[in-house]
Amino acid sequence: MTIKTKMAETAVAETGAMTETAAAMAQQGFEQTVTGLKDGMAQAAAGFEQTQVKMKEGMEKAMKTAEEFVTFGQGNLEAFVKSGQIWAAGVQDLQKLMAVSAQASFQETVATFKAMASAKSLKDAFDMQASLARGAIEKTLAESGKLTDASLKLTEQAMAPITARVTLAVEKFAKAA
Repeated sequence: MTIKTKMAETAVAETGAMTETAAAMAQQGFEQTVTGLKDGMAQAAAGFEQTQVKMKEGMEKAMKTAEEFVTFGQGNLEAFVKSGQIWAAGVQDLQKLMAVSAQASFQETVATFKAMASAKSLKDAFDMQASLARGAIEKTLAESGKLTDASLKLTEQAMAPITARVTLAVEKFAKAA
């Protein structure tokens, strides 16, 4: 064998070894790339699942909050309706009280005028008139005090449902803040 042949064989052998090494390195690089892609896809899938879970939790929380707002709004409406009912009933009671007072005052005035018509002297008639006026003023003051007290009580009763809702709102929003 000649040196040239020997060199050619060595070169061919080295080229074959290099080719095998290059092929092995390429195979290893390909396998690493496939493994990296699989790992990346698994991480992406896990990330997507986490995002889905967070989105679901967020939507559930938003729905719960919306339901709470609707429920709270319904409670407010019910409080206003209840307040209106209390107010209407109270106003009717006040009107009845005023009607009874006016009826009593009218009857007293009629009785006084009848008595004045049968008075024996002008002085007796003036005394009855003065007594009627004094009694009317006293009754008016007493009745206006009763009406004022009844009106204040009615206002407190009518405002109670609304006040309760405001208190509830303050408590809820204080917790949220």
